[in-house]
Amino acid sequence: MAVEAGASAIGLVSHMPNGPGVIDDVLIEKIATATPPNIATFLLTSLTDPAAVIDQVRHTGVNTVQLCDRMPVGAHAELRAALPSVSVVQVIHVADEGSIIEARDCQDQVDMLLLDSGNQDLAVKELGGTGRIHDWTLSRRIVVEVAVPVFLAGGLRTENVAKAIHTVRPYGVDLCSGVRTLGALDGEALSRFVEAVAAA
Repeated sequence: MAVEAGASAIGLVSHMPNGPGVIDDVLIEKIATATPPNIATFLLTSLTDPAAVIDQVRHTGVNTVQLCDRMPVGAHAELRAALPSVSVVQVIHVADEGSIIEARDCQDQVDMLLLDSGNQDLAVKELGGTGRIHDWTLSRRIVVEVAVPVFLAGGLRTENVAKAIHTVRPYGVDLCSGVRTLGALDGEALSRFVEAVAAA
């Protein structure tokens, strides 16, 4: 459905503390295998142990891994050494000035950054799918200050994506809850969103 609507990548959400769209690794592998080779398949993972992430990526067969939580020192280098053909994306949950420092500090260790609106400091971590917008002026500063492509996520919808693009100037945009109706992916909403992105 996403590919037909014009998406250039699909996100495959593995186990998360909360949030929508979670599927098991068997289904992730099935979808990744069936996806056209020109479409990026993003594994969204909450795992922080590099060995566990490497194992999950190898079992699911995706071409991109999106790290939704903070990783320990040295983890990115370990992932890149073990998975040389897999793109590594680090999520930065934008909250304050510290998010800019976090983005700058990890940019040399990853292929891309993704700016979202979760909260890793809660007792039950929010690692995506919150439907909340964060401060786009902070996101714009990150885009300007880092040398890797930056995706923008967090509360994006058809109605606000043009403003988000014009404000932040990201490499790409990402969403989950903004194209769901009663918890399921809504094909019409997805098509409208892709059209709004193209128009912007």
